[in-house]
Amino acid sequence: MTTSTNPTILLLEDEDALRRGIATYFEDSGYRVFCAANGQEGLTVLQREQIDLVFTDLLMPVMGGLEFITEMSRVAPQIPVIVISGIGVINDAVEALRRGAWEYVVKPIHDLTALEHLARRALETTCLRLEVEGLKQKLLNGAIQHPEVFAAILTQSPAMLSLFRYLEVVAQTCQPVLITGETGTGKELFCRAIHAASGRSGRMVTVNLAGLDDQMFADTLFGHARGAFTGADRSREGLLVQAAGGTMVLDEIGDLSETSQIKLLRLLQEGEYYPLGTDFPARTDARFVLATHRNLKDMVRNGSFRQDLYYRLATHQVQIPPLRCRREDLPILVRHFLHEAAQALQKMVPTPPPELFSYLGAYPFPGNVRELQAMVFDAVARHTRGVLSLTSFHSAIGAPAELPQTASPGATGVIIRDATGERIPTLKEAEKSLIAQALKMANGNQGLAASYLGIQRSALNKRLARQRQTAD
Repeated sequence: MTTSTNPTILLLEDEDALRRGIATYFEDSGYRVFCAANGQEGLTVLQREQIDLVFTDLLMPVMGGLEFITEMSRVAPQIPVIVISGIGVINDAVEALRRGAWEYVVKPIHDLTALEHLARRALETTCLRLEVEGLKQKLLNGAIQHPEVFAAILTQSPAMLSLFRYLEVVAQTCQPVLITGETGTGKELFCRAIHAASGRSGRMVTVNLAGLDDQMFADTLFGHARGAFTGADRSREGLLVQAAGGTMVLDEIGDLSETSQIKLLRLLQEGEYYPLGTDFPARTDARFVLATHRNLKDMVRNGSFRQDLYYRLATHQVQIPPLRCRREDLPILVRHFLHEAAQALQKMVPTPPPELFSYLGAYPFPGNVRELQAMVFDAVARHTRGVLSLTSFHSAIGAPAELPQTASPGATGVIIRDATGERIPTLKEAEKSLIAQALKMANGNQGLAASYLGIQRSALNKRLARQRQTAD
């Protein structure tokens, strides 16, 4: 399927007037049209041009429609064929469907708009079928074909790598992609990766929809004509024009008003829009990528987001996992931000202490990767020499009592006995049990265990040394 330009149609029709009429209408609608008077000419066009859709008559000289369809099923079975047949050749139209045609239309054609809607449906259906086939191949070989597209997203998480494989397939289709995820998970980086993987020649244009009222939304995307509203002293093109042949990214899609949602739905369904102050529609071939931190399903349930728009957006949906669900990425992210901060602050790259990663692993990171980046930059800004201090991380995260889910009341193993004859543990025994539990929770990391216990690492080392001497 053509993704970087408007769809391309091959029209086979031996009646000059009908051929010119259909070709002119589709060209005015933004399609590229190649014409042929018979099947033999049509096959020649197929050999030199990338065709997305074929319209063909059945009764033509040299090579008729049935023979052409049979040959097409051999050389280009992925291209949908719509038959345009006369009333007297309905049986031949049925035979064309049996040979692989997608649909047929009976002459005379009175409504070219309906023909264009049929063409769009055929293109979308074919696009989805090719995408499913591509996704199957990705799942079978499990390889990322173009890892450079995702180079800006630092990860070794299997869940993230699985998303990369999925995006490589859907990026090359014409359908919208909805990216959801908490604040700070990197939705903008995913948008850029989709655009890069799409192979589109146009630009990626991004607009944040938060705070835009209905007029600002329409004016920003669609543009306006001179005199469209007070202060419009000259016409202005909207961002959709800048995104021609490329990708239009709509960020914070969950903040759209209902009126704007209706306009966006029409834009996605019809590929056309009305600049403010004009009566004639304009068309766009931009591909749409949409992002939000909101739960659109909940918004649909409470009536604040249109259900029909949600299903139009959610053809391809990517949910970016939060940082707390991919803790294996902490080491590579921290080291990357250390280098980034050191370069920005013109300092030597500090060495992170071994216990840093275990300590960060116990924190839920509500601000995700963006919060981690801010923590590292602050730590580097405060750093003077030697190993990076944990002080700024302690200050940002708070008390070490913010432990993983496994830390529950009573999990320390220190139990105060009641008066039924069982004794109360001694302070020495309680201390030994607490230290053992802290080390277990910190996976043997003494620095992190000391922070759990609220003491310095040197104090913990002394207590451990004393326990070993007592045991000896």
